[in-house]
Amino acid sequence: MEKKYKTFWSFYPYYLTEHSDPICRITHYIGTTGLLLVTASAIYFGNAKLLFLLPVVGYGFAWLGHFVFEKNKPATFQYPFYSLASDFVMYYHFLTGQINQKVADAKKTIAAQA
Repeated sequence: MEKKYKTFWSFYPYYLTEHSDPICRITHYIGTTGLLLVTASAIYFGNAKLLFLLPVVGYGFAWLGHFVFEKNKPATFQYPFYSLASDFVMYYHFLTGQINQKVADAKKTIAAQA
């Protein structure tokens, strides 16, 4: 399958529309927070073995959100690097209170492309 998105910023609106369900986004935020806590714990305790938990924590919560709440296939399968970066940008937009507006804007952008 040919990849439609050639740049991160053209991909990000699509990514947000694939996370329209607020509960799906919450599962992502939990996973991203867990990922940051596991990384910080591995550094603080000097225990690199904790890093093996990163995929379980990060992807586990995110995929739960997709398969149970959003009912779609995670974009990670086709765009692994853009998806990872997008997750952190989405997390930033959540933390700064911008996420609802960003999702609304993304829906308009994607609709205009159709």
